[in-house]
Amino acid sequence: MDMSKPLAYRMMPKTLEEYVGQKHILGQDKVLYRTIKADRLSSIILWGPPGCGKTSLAKVISNTTKTKFYRINAVTSGVAEIKKIVEDTQNLLLNPGGKCILFIDEIHRFNKLQQDALLPFVENGTVVLIGATTENPYFEVNKALISRSMVCKLEPLTEEDIYTVLKNSLSSEDGLKSFNVKIEDSTLRKIAKTSNGDVRNALNDLEVAVLTTPMDQDGFINITEEIAKECVSSRKIIFDKNGDTHYDNISAFIKSMRGSDPDAAVFYLSRALAGGEDPVFLSRRIVIAAAEDVRNGKSKCTSSCNFCNAGSQYDWHARGQNNTCRSSYICCNIKKIKCCISCNRQSTK
Repeated sequence: MDMSKPLAYRMMPKTLEEYVGQKHILGQDKVLYRTIKADRLSSIILWGPPGCGKTSLAKVISNTTKTKFYRINAVTSGVAEIKKIVEDTQNLLLNPGGKCILFIDEIHRFNKLQQDALLPFVENGTVVLIGATTENPYFEVNKALISRSMVCKLEPLTEEDIYTVLKNSLSSEDGLKSFNVKIEDSTLRKIAKTSNGDVRNALNDLEVAVLTTPMDQDGFINITEEIAKECVSSRKIIFDKNGDTHYDNISAFIKSMRGSDPDAAVFYLSRALAGGEDPVFLSRRIVIAAAEDVRNGKSKCTSSCNFCNAGSQYDWHARGQNNTCRSSYICCNIKKIKCCISCNRQSTK
């Protein structure tokens, strides 16, 4: 293995047994695991956040299958390259099997024309498609391709899964074994926790810590908690402007206010602000909650929210604080109303 390549690349699994995580689709009793083992794979779409193992799974398949395997990236490839791959696949002198497995990374980057070019060959089995995407394929991938493929949703890796990968990298010949690294398990777990489900990010942070720390007199590289804290990047917040995360988070924020949970409301609000959400948009949602859910339960609630909303549009620094105070204020008022309603129902029984 070329040691000049990033640690995350060198630690990519080669077999299903080395693959860590995603047991909900790759457990030994699961269909995907059995089809890969039997080399009977059909077209699949791998959907998940960055660093969850989509490309690693494709590499495992390429090492397992006897079928001709091609890999392209939708950012740099087009219809011409797809046609060239199909021509080579249909050439029985070059490929006696008459079919291939085509892995397309970032398949959501293909436009409709490029995706349509795959349809007839996926339909007749010439191409077994493996598409990897971080976006919702039901929105970004053609319905015709979706109907011919199995969509597999990959979840962010757990802290324990990432810890396992980090631990393996310290003892692997392709990893950091030659560096003689000494690091406490508690420090490794903190790196795993900070990565927020992204194993690539965790491996990059560990590699930076190892490469920038001098060796001691005994020939070991000691990674202390202080060193790890300096080298580890801040915890990544998975957020998007118009995607699923945006709508999931704002929905949870509204339901937290409606459900009278101030702690949850402040959490989702802070997550939105840290992810770059427009504070004015959040202010409008709070005003709507005050008008629709609190209503006359607290006569000054809606007017107070409107006043803070207008002020936050002129004071950028105070927006987050104003929003936090308003959401908690609304939650408390909704809770009071619900308590009154509950008491009234009990008194009428």
